This record gives sequence, C-alpha cells and structure tokens, in this order.
Amino acid sequence: MTLTEIFDNALANNASDIHLIADSHPVIRVDGKLAAITTIPQLTPQDIETIITPILTDPQKEVLVNNRSLDFSHAYGVEGRSEKGRFRINLYYQKDTLAAAFRVLPKQIKTIEELGLPQICHTFAALKQGFILVTGPTGQGKSTTLASIINEINMTRPVNIITIEDPIEYIYPPGKSIISQREIGIDTLSWGEALRSALREDPDVLLIGEMRDPESTASAITIAETGHLVFSTLHTNSASQSINRIIDSFPEHQQNQIKIQLSTTIGGIISQRLVPRIDGGRVVASEIMIATNAIRSNIREGKTHLLDSTIETSQDAGMISLEASLADLVKRGIISVDVAQGYSLRKELLTRLISS
Repeated sequence: MTLTEIFDNALANNASDIHLIADSHPVIRVDGKLAAITTIPQLTPQDIETIITPILTDPQKEVLVNNRSLDFSHAYGVEGRSEKGRFRINLYYQKDTLAAAFRVLPKQIKTIEELGLPQICHTFAALKQGFILVTGPTGQGKSTTLASIINEINMTRPVNIITIEDPIEYIYPPGKSIISQREIGIDTLSWGEALRSALREDPDVLLIGEMRDPESTASAITIAETGHLVFSTLHTNSASQSINRIIDSFPEHQQNQIKIQLSTTIGGIISQRLVPRIDGGRVVASEIMIATNAIRSNIREGKTHLLDSTIETSQDAGMISLEASLADLVKRGIISVDVAQGYSLRKELLTRLISS
C-alpha cells in the first residue's frame, strides 16, 4: 500500500487532517469531526513504516530515529510546477510504533474575503511596521489566516518578505514582493539562528511560524521595534491571554521591560475559532484586538485584566469580542445557539448579545 489512496480519499472528502495509527483504519477529519476510512484495511505497524519511508530523505530518517518525532511538509502528485496536494506532516511514536498526523494544505491561498475574515485584516496587511499575532487552539486555521494576509502583501506591495517555518506550509505565488521561505532543519539549523540572521537579510516583513520560547518571542518584539512588520502565532484562547502568555514567559525581573516593548510594538491580535455551520462546513469566528492608546496603556501598566472589557466597548475602533462574533453568526442563521455556547469563553455575555 502507498499513501496515494489515502491522500486521494482525504482530498475528495475535503478533509483537514489525516491520522495513521497502528492497528486502526486511516482516519480523516472533515468539518472538525473524525471518520475512519473503512474501505482501507487496518494498518499494521509494518504498513505504516512501508508507506511513510519512501517520502523521507536520509537526513529526515536520521532525525526521526534520533528525536522520535519529525515535522516536515510534502507535496503530493507533483507534475512540473503543479501539485495535486500539499501536506504538513508530524511523525511520532506511540506504543513504540510509528504514527503520523497530516494537515491538508489547500493548493491555493484564499483571500481574506474568501476565508470570511474580518475586514480589519486588510489594514493589518497594509501596515509598514508592528507586531501582529494570530492566536487560537490547534487546528483553528491560524496558518491559513496568516498566509492570506501575507499573500495580500505579496500581491500588492513591492517588499521583501522572509518567512521562518517548521515546516514550510503554503507556497506563495509570484507577486510584487520577493519572498524567501526558510525551513528549520533544511534552510537554517534553528529558530535562534534564523531570527539572529533575519535583520541581515534586509526584510520588510517577517513571518515567524510560531513563537516557541522567550528567546524567539524577544527576537520577534525586537525586530518589530526596529521598524519591521512581524507576524506570528500563539496557541492561546484570547487576545488578553496572549498578552499574559508573552509577559509571563519571561523572568519577573524582565517583565516590566517586555510590557513596555510590547505596548509600543503590538499592532493587533486576531484570535479565532473554526465553528461548525448549520448547513455543513465551518465558519470563522474572530476576536479582534487593535492597539489603540487604551490597549497600549493597559499593556504597559500591566492591567491586562481590562483588555477584554476594552475590546468589548471599542467596536467603533474596529475591535470585536469573540462573543460578539459568535452572536452575529447566530443572528445571521449561520451557526446554532448551542454551538455558539460551546465555543464561547463568556457565556453570559454571549446570551446577552444574542438577545439584544
């Protein structure tokens, strides 16, 4: 058996993810729900080894053996400059057997409108400098949102864009910009080295796939401080939680300095969820925080507990709470009240907004 049948099934069903685990049928995730591909027999440990090994390079095999896990991307069905599909892959071991998780990456980068993202994303794409975060739990479309914003910059502005990714996910088409996409382990040996060298590569825009530690976070903020536009992601539930996560990742004696730096560099935060629609599929619900004077003051003075209420009362400035976004989707008949409640962080506020 090869991956071809599994890939074709996933693409035909518009799956977002594929899971291969020993002694189970292949499993795909469609609209957020898992479903087994029962037309394919349960996979033995040897089956998984056999179908995964051909897509690995010798260095990747060595990393997998040494680290017991591996992240990389893979283009499927490549003919000339086109490809049938592209996947972000994580290989890992469970019960001492190889397992795999695939994220299906769309061939085309969708526009902000096609994704149903807030219009403020166009404003973020037009910024000359600042620090923009896209946050949310795993599997909520953060990379897709970032790719859409980065590609708008690519297609509309003659700038130098550098991405640092682990692994490279979306491949950007030719546009007005020049783009260098650097993959950890292939184009650079580490996040630290890539970030240290970034300023020597004459960037206008920098995409950091994920801020994984205080060092990468400090580098991102410093690069934004020096007049660049920096984008990154965090696995957090809200804008206020994102700010707290950044500050708390540093030793206490550094936190006041980080508050000051963050308050001057932050441009905005998009915190999003992919929510099941009534008619099938999923729709994005977004919390938007924009760095107004009030927001900057709250961050600088450590009053992050006020961020949620500031967002809630600043709709005129373009901000929107997650609950307001969910309530709007309910009122438009796109999602159900029960689903909205399941994704809400402040259920009483959601109820009040739906009934208002």
